[in-house]
Amino acid sequence: MAEVATFATSDQLLVVIDPVARRADAESVRIAKDVLSAGAATKVCMPEGPEEFARVLARRGSRRPVLVGDDRALMRAVSLLHRQRELAGCALSMVPVGGALSLAGALGVPTGAVAAARAVLDGVVRRMDLLVDDSDGVVLGALRIPSLPSPSVPSPAGAGHASWLRTCQSLVRTLVPARPSREPLDGVPRFGPARLRIEVDGVTLVDLDQPVEAVSVRPGASGLAEVEVRPVSVGAEASPLCARGRSVTVSGADFRYRADAVVGGPVRTRTWVVREGAWGLTLPG
Repeated sequence: MAEVATFATSDQLLVVIDPVARRADAESVRIAKDVLSAGAATKVCMPEGPEEFARVLARRGSRRPVLVGDDRALMRAVSLLHRQRELAGCALSMVPVGGALSLAGALGVPTGAVAAARAVLDGVVRRMDLLVDDSDGVVLGALRIPSLPSPSVPSPAGAGHASWLRTCQSLVRTLVPARPSREPLDGVPRFGPARLRIEVDGVTLVDLDQPVEAVSVRPGASGLAEVEVRPVSVGAEASPLCARGRSVTVSGADFRYRADAVVGGPVRTRTWVVREGAWGLTLPG
């Protein structure tokens, strides 16, 4: 691991550069380091793997952590701080670099290296809701069932919540349930309807007798999750079922789910609860 220390000022940054970012776009990494070092005291760390990443974050001291990496680096940091029960007292900053940046853009982080680095220096911390499941997993942006991979579409700089919501809604309409009925000769899995019971704050939104094509859950506003269930359509397209609540339980046959960019499962039941204002992210003022 390489470490570089610059001059000391009252605002001290721990700049953690993810190895994926270094491989994907070394020039953007260099620009981010230059802008950050010109504006604050910085200690730059380049962990080579998840274990070293965790050690660096744990030893941050009073320095403010700045992640230079993609969505997975952000999710890894939030997950680590959540498990250590340190999210409340540690605001994160981020300079998005890499291939998967849709979550960062949706959260309001500028996706250009210069703009993002300046936001780290001059921005404000915004508290955000978090979905936490009964295995201590977290969801920052969106939970999807089934767990099919999402298309890799670069996010424009400054993409906001409305754009993210439209993108997710469009994706949800194209998804099909996650349990393959058989393995075909061409090696591409085929999927059939999923039968799941979905409860929001203990009230059943859809039961096992109603097959569904897709389920989407995301942290909403004021400590509530936004849930959208798309039933299997017969003939005309079925209208989605929508609800809001503090807890969401999904149960049924073994299913996988995609929490942001991470696939979980298979499980037969899982509950997600909203933690209001659980984590902080530095965004443009």
